Amino acid sequence: MRWQVHSEEALYTDRWLDVRVADVELPDGTRLDHRLIRTAPGAGAVVTDDRGRVLLLWRHRFITDSWGWEIPIGKIEEGEEPAAAAARETEEETGWRPGQLRPLLYTQPTNGLSDSAHHIFRADGATRVGPPTDPWEAERVAWVPLADIRGLIDRRDLVCGTSMAALLYVVSDGGGAPGSA
Repeated sequence: MRWQVHSEEALYTDRWLDVRVADVELPDGTRLDHRLIRTAPGAGAVVTDDRGRVLLLWRHRFITDSWGWEIPIGKIEEGEEPAAAAARETEEETGWRPGQLRPLLYTQPTNGLSDSAHHIFRADGATRVGPPTDPWEAERVAWVPLADIRGLIDRRDLVCGTSMAALLYVVSDGGGAPGSA
């Protein structure tokens, strides 16, 4: 069932993405052109506090013209470690410096179209360092009760795939709640 890639050609490239066409051969011998997007990996963090809340951004996404809650996440810069990128992005987007980060999950949110890879970390606490240095990232930053996550999903107030996966993982206790084994 493995597809064979015979070639890839760039259709459009800039500093954010690389749109390509690949000549692929399906297991039955059929060949076709498949579009794909190559991007730099990203890193983000689920930051919780001792009151059972998670640090989230309320933001608008113009592509889908939708509003929703998201965890802080962004591009890993050249030569940067994923955990350092997650800490930097959290501070830039929220104004909170996360505590010690530990790996939570790895996801490829759109692997049928893109090689986008997200490294998500977990921190139990954060220190307020000031306003976000990237104020255009969100309309507001808030500590939201983890108990509200399911309701946010049901109301479509949380639709970002990576944020949803990470938060559901934490809510299911897959993220290792403070004091859990």
